[in-house]
Amino acid sequence: MATVAVQTTVAPAIARLRAMPKFNPDQHLVGALPAKKMTMQELGFEEDVGVSPVAVSDPFQLFTAEAVKFMRGEVFRVPEKYKFSSNIAKSQLRGYAKDCAPFTWDAWNHPATIALMSKIAEVELVPAMPYEIAHINLSAKSKEDAQQELAQYQEQNRRYQEDEGIGGCREVVETPIVGWHTDSYPFVCVLMMSDVGDMVGGETAIRTADGKILKMRGPSQGCAVLMQGRYITHQAMRALGAQERITSVTSFRPKSALFKDDTELRTVRGVSDLNELYYDFAEYRLKLLQEQIQHERERVAAARRTGEGFATTAHKQFLKRVIAFSNQSSHELVEQSEVQQGYIERVDWPDAAIDL
Repeated sequence: MATVAVQTTVAPAIARLRAMPKFNPDQHLVGALPAKKMTMQELGFEEDVGVSPVAVSDPFQLFTAEAVKFMRGEVFRVPEKYKFSSNIAKSQLRGYAKDCAPFTWDAWNHPATIALMSKIAEVELVPAMPYEIAHINLSAKSKEDAQQELAQYQEQNRRYQEDEGIGGCREVVETPIVGWHTDSYPFVCVLMMSDVGDMVGGETAIRTADGKILKMRGPSQGCAVLMQGRYITHQAMRALGAQERITSVTSFRPKSALFKDDTELRTVRGVSDLNELYYDFAEYRLKLLQEQIQHERERVAAARRTGEGFATTAHKQFLKRVIAFSNQSSHELVEQSEVQQGYIERVDWPDAAIDL
């Protein structure tokens, strides 16, 4: 009897697992390259800012409609414990992919996806850490509200056209879905998961080094934008006329331990399961530290074998870098009791506006 009961309980779960779609890059990854990319220098930054010359890409088709459908299905089944909100973003899902979104997890971790990110970034990348796979930003409204705001936009646009701008206002200011911020990780890939064909707005606003605002065209469903978000202040602008705007943000960092890694946890501590976040951060930082030390050890051993004099200055510089790296890791691991949940330090600049 006990055996029969166990089989009855487990069988439906096994059937569901077998029915779940599997990520197949030949079927689900479009992998189109962006038409163009903007460099950090074009945004006014110095050459040594960032980990790549690439600042931000044009939107590019990343995943197929079927892939996005599967990802959306996983998003709408996420348990409450993965849901967060903050003073700059009202509704987010974080850390869910590893535990309850196998298709999404495989899609972002597949070598073909990572190779594409690296090609666009012009530096070999890897996902920053498991907890940052497919962070979700959600914004939703009723059909009536969406239609009303679009009608208001169209009326303002009509008045502006009639008076040729003499008495009208050229811009409609709307509270953004995510306020001005920099990201915690060197690169972020923002994937649009909503049908935004009829919406107005939805761009990503970015600030240049001298404070000017540029608006990058928002991607359509299944399209993505890759950006050095750690170094560029940006915000996600609201979409007028759309009932929902769901974006998936996956963070990346350089694979090589020889690249600088100035990841900050400042923008994610308050919206995270700190145990999971800190374990991931500690593990990958220790791995980088181990690789840095191994590389220097091999360099020292090779120099000795070839009879070179000991490079005291170079080795002391390495030790200083290791100390700085370790100090930064320590600085980011704020005691859990001191972290204010739901609060993220916001950049105090006026929001960008939606163009008419």
